[in-house]
Amino acid sequence: MGIRERLSGNEAVATAMKQINPDVVAAFPITPSTEIPQYFSTFVSNGTVDTEFVAVESEHSAMSACIGAEAAGGRAMTATSANGLSYMWEMIYIASSLRLPIVMSLVNRAVSGPLNIHNDHSDAMGVRDSGWIMLFSENNQEAYDNLVMAHRIAENKDVLLPLMVCQDGFITSHSIENIELIEDDKVKEFVGKYNPEHYLLNAKEPIAIGPLDVQHYLFEHKYQQAEAMRNAKKVILEVAKDFEKMTGRKYSFFEEYKMEDAEIAVVCMNSTAGTTKTVVDDLRNKGVKAGMVKVRVFRPFPAEEIAEALGNLKAVAIMDKSDSLNAAGGALFEDVVSSMYVAKKQVPAVSYVYGIGGRDTTSKDIEEVYNNLQEIAKTGNIDNPYRYVGLRK
Repeated sequence: MGIRERLSGNEAVATAMKQINPDVVAAFPITPSTEIPQYFSTFVSNGTVDTEFVAVESEHSAMSACIGAEAAGGRAMTATSANGLSYMWEMIYIASSLRLPIVMSLVNRAVSGPLNIHNDHSDAMGVRDSGWIMLFSENNQEAYDNLVMAHRIAENKDVLLPLMVCQDGFITSHSIENIELIEDDKVKEFVGKYNPEHYLLNAKEPIAIGPLDVQHYLFEHKYQQAEAMRNAKKVILEVAKDFEKMTGRKYSFFEEYKMEDAEIAVVCMNSTAGTTKTVVDDLRNKGVKAGMVKVRVFRPFPAEEIAEALGNLKAVAIMDKSDSLNAAGGALFEDVVSSMYVAKKQVPAVSYVYGIGGRDTTSKDIEEVYNNLQEIAKTGNIDNPYRYVGLRK
C-alpha cells in the first residue's frame, strides 16, 4: 500500500531524494527550485539521511561538486532552475561526456533576460542536446515517480548518462497536490546500491578523469554517448515496467490521451497536459474526435513511436513553451515533424509557441488551437505553420 500525502512538487522531489539517500547533494539556491535543497537539508540536519550536503558558492560549483563526487564513486544529486542551469552550462556537458550518472531536478523557468522568474521551458531547451536524459512531469506525482526511476535508468551499465527530471516552476513546484508515496524500504530496494565499475577512489584501478581528447578520439567518444542515449530507450521502458509492478502506475515514452480514434491532436509537455485533457474531454462531448500526446521522455527522443502515434491524424499541433528563435518553430515541433518525415507520415502539422515567461495558458487558448486544427483537417490548408497562442496582438 502506498502512503497518501499532500505535497508540493518541490516537497515531493525532496522526499524522493530522502528515500534515495544519495552520497552527495550539492546545490546553490535559485528560484523556484530553492525549496528542494532547503527541504533536503533538514533531512540532513535531523539525521534522516547520511548524505554529505555541500552548500556551494554558485551553480557552476554545484555541478562541479556533483561531478567530483560521482567520479569518485558516489551517487550525486542536485537541483536548479533557469539561470542556475545556465551557470552550469560548461559542467553540464562535462558531466555527460564523462558518462557520470548524476541526477538533477530541473524546475523549469524562463532564462533571462529580460529578468523573469516564471515558468517556461527555455532552460531545458537550452541544454537539450548536451547528452542528458530528460524526463518531463505533468504533476507532482510524476515528478516524484520520475525521480525514483531516475537512478535505475542513468546508472544502467548500457547507459551511464546523467539525467534531469523536469517540472514546471511554480505551477507544480509550489502547488500542493494529493500524492501517493512509496514506502521507504521499497524505494531503497528499487533504486538499489550504486556500484560503479570505474571510479577515482578505486585503489586497484588507477584512472584519469577528464583527459585531453584530441582529433584521434573525440569523435568516437561522442558516438559512444550517442549509442548510450539510444540504449536508454530500452532501459527506460524496462525500469518503467518494474516500477509499474511495484506501484501500479504505468509510464512510457509518452502518454496517449483519447488517441484511439482521434482525427486531430495536440502534442505538449509538462503541466499543460492537464489543461489539454480537460479541453479534449469537452470537445469529445461535442462530437469532436480530439486527442493529445503528452511527451514524458524528451531525450532520448522517441521518434519512431511518436510518428506511429500521430500517423493517422488529419492534423496535429505541437506546442512549445519556449521559442527557438530560429524562425522555424519550437524544439519539440522540429523533433516531431522530423520524426514524421523520416517515417513517411504525411500529416499537416503546425507549431504553437505559448506560455513564454509564465503567461497563463487557459482552456480557451487550447480550444483555439483545436478549432484551428479542425479547419486544417477540413481544408488541408495550413498557411502559416509557425504560430503563437496567448500572445497579445
